[in-house]
Amino acid sequence: MPTAPVRRVPGRLLAPDPGWSTTADVVVVGSGIAGLTAALRLRGQVDKILVVTKDVLAAGSTQWAQGGIAAALGPGDSPEEHEVDTLVAGAGACDAKAVRVLVTEGPEAVRELIALGTNFDHDPDGELSLTREGGHHRDRIAHAGGDATGAEIQRALIAAIEQAPEIEVIQHALAVDLLLADDGGVAGLTLHVMGEGQRDGVGAVHCRAVVLASGGLGQVFSQTTNPSVSTGDGMAVALRAGAVLRDLEFVQFHPTVMYLGPDSHGQQPLISEAVRGEGAVLVDSEGNRFMQGVHELADLAPRDVVAKAIMRRMMETGEPHMWLDATHLGAAFWERRFPTILATCRRYGVDPVTDLIPVAPACHYASGGVHTDLWGRSSVPGLYATGEVACSGVHGANRLASNSLLEGLVFSRRIAQVLPGELRPLQPPAPDTRTAGLVPGAVRRELQEAMTSRVGVLRNAGGLAEAAGILDKLAGVTAETVDQQSWETTNLLTISTALADAAALREETRGSHWREDFPERDDERFSGHLDVVMDDGTTTLELR
Repeated sequence: MPTAPVRRVPGRLLAPDPGWSTTADVVVVGSGIAGLTAALRLRGQVDKILVVTKDVLAAGSTQWAQGGIAAALGPGDSPEEHEVDTLVAGAGACDAKAVRVLVTEGPEAVRELIALGTNFDHDPDGELSLTREGGHHRDRIAHAGGDATGAEIQRALIAAIEQAPEIEVIQHALAVDLLLADDGGVAGLTLHVMGEGQRDGVGAVHCRAVVLASGGLGQVFSQTTNPSVSTGDGMAVALRAGAVLRDLEFVQFHPTVMYLGPDSHGQQPLISEAVRGEGAVLVDSEGNRFMQGVHELADLAPRDVVAKAIMRRMMETGEPHMWLDATHLGAAFWERRFPTILATCRRYGVDPVTDLIPVAPACHYASGGVHTDLWGRSSVPGLYATGEVACSGVHGANRLASNSLLEGLVFSRRIAQVLPGELRPLQPPAPDTRTAGLVPGAVRRELQEAMTSRVGVLRNAGGLAEAAGILDKLAGVTAETVDQQSWETTNLLTISTALADAAALREETRGSHWREDFPERDDERFSGHLDVVMDDGTTTLELR
């Protein structure tokens, strides 16, 4: 197996000394389904819980989830069948024990979400309405508002938080770096807060445990379905603190993202897999269906299969996108089942009732992240991770549709089961000897374009080497201004560097990792996981 080169990035973010401080027992970083579930489940078990979120409570990825949440809730379905579908989609890289936890605890977790006040859609007979998405052999996707599942879950969770005065919330707060005790475990973290009165600017929260639930890394790429806050902050914070990150090369590119033109940048409109679950089909510019014969599930194949098929047809035809045909669903069905997607398409000049929707793959989900055990523990004492920031092992090389909300729900509940009994004593932070650094926010566009063109859907050795060279060059650019744009961009650089090196090291095609120079899966050489660790800005990779 080839050896990954040693990379240098900042060992910690350059920031002013804290101008304020506070204490808490547990700090939860993030306010999506994972973070708010963890906070609510910890209520009554620890004295002081602080939730910090980079924007407002509703600004993360959860609210953008359209399709729904997967669980074996329907007649004839079972956790065992859900388990098989998850393992198949994961292409031999799932942790089987983690998958078993997900599918067996998932139904109860969803029922508790309903009891909390989440209003899922129901059939006329009053039963929970379930649909199907790619890779599933059963109708097991619970949804709300037709295609506004994430927004409804977020609404219910925020309502519960507002009824829990013992949970303190700080909005507009970026997690800068972890504070570490002499034993290398968590002693707190530094935050940059904007516009929150006395807690304005950089401050320190001294605490006994930190739960990272800060979401993914979508802004690493030029086109993504992720919101602007998804800059990999939690992963970068954990890596700089010594935590193991795993499987970063497995970035899922959603196959059906609305194509807005060659100059589009940033968050792009997602066309949910549920649209294909209701009968939409993919066609090329001549109207030919091309998923039949590619996979037994055709247009509902796992996401990596569909994304690759779209990219192949794009390369064969020279077209910048393919088309999604859902015109046969009719206006009434669109308005009832997919009102949000319908409004979004029309806003961009496409009426899916009568028009084909232009679609192309775009970055959607990070299957890798902070490596955790079955209880959400990272390799750093006192640091836990859940949701997209984590790598629990359930997704493997390619996440099964609608398992993401379920993962955050299930593993946040598990963290709350063990964390109260594992609380560390409040300890003073040790002197931070890590080398501080910062790159300017102005390099973000060049970073994103390098990652998109060379570390995107289709990868090869030459492109990955070029990307690494560009990232090394950008690491040498020093920021003149210390601000949030620079902190976020430095986090993007840190995660991009590790991701590109992992993609170069994995010389095979598996799941969402597609190497055109190594087109076959290679279980003999690459059946394990690629773990990245950092020691004061020096990253190393190892196959485990």
